[in-house]
Amino acid sequence: MKKFFFFTVLSLGALFLKAQNPVSWNFSAKKIADKKYEIHLTATVQQGWHLYSQVQPSDAVVNPTTFVFNSNPLLAPEGKIKEMGKMEKFHDEKLGISAHQYAGSVDFVQVIKLKAKAKTNIAGVVQFQTCDDKKCLPPKKVNFNIPII
Repeated sequence: MKKFFFFTVLSLGALFLKAQNPVSWNFSAKKIADKKYEIHLTATVQQGWHLYSQVQPSDAVVNPTTFVFNSNPLLAPEGKIKEMGKMEKFHDEKLGISAHQYAGSVDFVQVIKLKAKAKTNIAGVVQFQTCDDKKCLPPKKVNFNIPII
């Protein structure tokens, strides 16, 4: 009986944690010129939740979204990752904190240049944090691997 109870509690806990994933990611590459691509790292955020920008004000107490790309000798990034979406500038005077955040969706775009004509991929990890108006979830990491053709 104890084993059944433990298994039931563990299963319900796993379902609860799986249900607490208010952000889904889509990763793609778009050719924009000869040997030049835009890498799109697109987050879709469930209603009532928000995802944090890469750049935060000095009084922010949240974890900004970060991207780490695996080394690939065939690829060279051009510029910084741009955020395409409607940024919300949140400020709570009572707590004295601010944050730059997105609701709905945001497209993070990195331009890369292919050093040689070859099939390859760009891989890495995105780390992000989401909050609603009552709680914040712990930071989460998602791996990505995008073919460059």
